[in-house]
Amino acid sequence: MGAVTSSMAAKFAFFPPNPPSYGVVVEESTGKLKLTEVAAKENVDILKLPTKKGTEIVAVYVRNPAAMLTVLYSHGNAADLGQMYELFIELSHLLRVNLMGYDYSGYGRSTGKPSEQNTYADIEAAYRCLEETYGVKEEDVILYGQSVGSGPTLDLASRLSRLRAVVLHSPILSGLRVMYAVKRTYWFDIYKNIDKIPLVECPVLIIHGTADDVVDCSHGKQLFELSKQKYEPLWVKTGNHCDLELFPEYIIHLKKFISAIEKSTSFRNVSALCMNQIDKPRSSTDCRPRPSTDQREKSRLSTEKREPRTSTDQRDKSRASIDRKEKSSKSVDLSDKANDNTEQSEKARKSIDRFGNMMRSAVLCNIDCFKPVGANV
Repeated sequence: MGAVTSSMAAKFAFFPPNPPSYGVVVEESTGKLKLTEVAAKENVDILKLPTKKGTEIVAVYVRNPAAMLTVLYSHGNAADLGQMYELFIELSHLLRVNLMGYDYSGYGRSTGKPSEQNTYADIEAAYRCLEETYGVKEEDVILYGQSVGSGPTLDLASRLSRLRAVVLHSPILSGLRVMYAVKRTYWFDIYKNIDKIPLVECPVLIIHGTADDVVDCSHGKQLFELSKQKYEPLWVKTGNHCDLELFPEYIIHLKKFISAIEKSTSFRNVSALCMNQIDKPRSSTDCRPRPSTDQREKSRLSTEKREPRTSTDQRDKSRASIDRKEKSSKSVDLSDKANDNTEQSEKARKSIDRFGNMMRSAVLCNIDCFKPVGANV
């Protein structure tokens, strides 16, 4: 019965591109692996990694010389490394991170068949490679899970106590909950994220489209509520399941998150800061108690007694002179700041525009990726 149920669940969840969008060959001059159908990059390593389930998965590792952190990206359904390749390179560049992406067993040129347990072994193999081959420490890793990728991401995150952070992109509460509004977790369900996210100790950023017609936005919102260490979520207005990268706020919010994580020496400090921003309204600018009217009046009278008054004309002239100087100084400062802000905004806009244009040409997901085989569309 268990095997039959697992087989049924797999048909609901996994849709590897057929045929794969890329091949893997050995470069004669260097003996290194490279992907066909994509442009070779000097800062990208192509790897084949053995898993404890006996399969061999294909992975890419994108290096960024300015990186402090490393993202381990688990992609969504109906996508493989060939389709995700340019996105990985662009994310590494814009976020200033090293990035490893991998294909699940049975996806792309990875061997074996896709299953829940195989994906857990797949992400473990990728994580082990980061530690053993690239010397990445657990506290410098951010796990990123998109759609079905939220399953292996949260499974691993729930078992790593010093992980730096987690990003969940259009995540699912569980496989069964995508199809049916069940109120409890059944033993035969897959990717029980709803039960695993309370075990995650690091900050969690959730990104979900409000118009997602594959995985309802309520999945992301409930996972946010269940997170221990909440970071300000991003609910993308009108965003669907497979187009969030096209919205400018996607990359802006991610950059803000990465920056906050980088600046913190402890992930708990980041989480505390984010919780304060979410849960507490901004305090009044002036928090100091004001002196009573009587006290202020006494202070004014005392000052007047101690200091002889200058003539009204002299004070007016002095004040006018100071005002002119201050206005002139502020005008120069504001002009400089305006120029700086304009240059920074222009750079950011061009960077985001390039990212959006690149993403429009990519096919990242089959919109029917969670519909059962044979279902009417």
